[in-house]
Amino acid sequence: MRLNVQAAALCAFLSLTTAGHAADDKADIEKIVAQAIQPVMAQYGVPGMAIGIVVDGQPTLYNFGVASKATGGPVTDSTLFEIGSVSKTFTATLTAYAALGGQLSLADAASKYLPSLRGSAMDKVSLLNLGTHTTGGMPLQIPDEVSNTEQMMAWFRGWKPPHEPGTYRTYANPSIGLLGVIAAKSMKVEFPALMEQQLYPALGLKNTYLDVPKARLNDYAQGYTKTDKPARMSPGVLADEAYGVRTTAGDLLRFVQANMGLPGLDPKWRQAITATHTGYYRLGAMTQDLIWEQYAYPAELKDVLAGNSAQVSYEANPVARIDPPLPPQDGVLINKTGSTNGFGAYVAFIPAKKIGIVLLANKNYPNEARVSAAYEILTKLANTR
Repeated sequence: MRLNVQAAALCAFLSLTTAGHAADDKADIEKIVAQAIQPVMAQYGVPGMAIGIVVDGQPTLYNFGVASKATGGPVTDSTLFEIGSVSKTFTATLTAYAALGGQLSLADAASKYLPSLRGSAMDKVSLLNLGTHTTGGMPLQIPDEVSNTEQMMAWFRGWKPPHEPGTYRTYANPSIGLLGVIAAKSMKVEFPALMEQQLYPALGLKNTYLDVPKARLNDYAQGYTKTDKPARMSPGVLADEAYGVRTTAGDLLRFVQANMGLPGLDPKWRQAITATHTGYYRLGAMTQDLIWEQYAYPAELKDVLAGNSAQVSYEANPVARIDPPLPPQDGVLINKTGSTNGFGAYVAFIPAKKIGIVLLANKNYPNEARVSAAYEILTKLANTR
């Protein structure tokens, strides 16, 4: 009996000690996050931010500021943000899933799946080119006057690449948008339905939307432009496929966890996610995966800043193809930025260290500030592991 009492006492002590360490760790992480984020919010006038951190598989959320300056309501775990081009990583995942199922091949020409594009430049643009921004010079945006599917396909038919596909990287919404259209067509399901009925449930994303339902409108943060004007995303051609996701920091952090091997995922979805980390092209220190961008770890801040710079985002840059492609790596920093007129997002994770970060803000502020703040947080977390 005495032994049992001693054992129970020891278990209680260990439990309290573990809980104490967990509380200390959470407090330490919160301090690291606040020290990096609060100066950025002050400098750029960001009304509110939601930060997600995962360390050793354990997610934690930190909220700052307000979801709307008009109401003064605080950012909470339920607050929905526009994530802009981070949405492209979902499209890449769907594409990889379709490839695993044999519905498409990244080596195929885009025109194979869209007969109306046969005989155009899209005969020489592969699905891999679409997913790696190496189409040969597709512009960042589809022209404003293109407002429906018929006009969109006519625009693609008439587009002429200034460079040979696979030789230059030009960051473009139309290319990944078209890839999403093709992935959906290959799976014989409309793109929104693929996201909402297959991808989201498979990954356990319960607060992620292409169209925010009426019941969640009160959770939808008000966005603000660089000049502090209220702004939210308007529907547009290829918006769903290229930049249309709204989500919470918690859901996006779960997606980051899925990209680092979240337990319990369906094996096929896990394989599809991992496939998006394959490296296909090099641009300086950056390796272009299927939408994701990665850097050998430990990565230098200057290299990550360069890869997320305006020069890389808005200009044509020559790339070198990796042949054979680089298999998915653990010793890398993988990242993606995303912006709409009123929101700014950034995601980064280091599989080998089992750490990741999500930054969501209801203002479009500079990529440099996002990358620098996240890098500071990840570096401090990595040094404690």
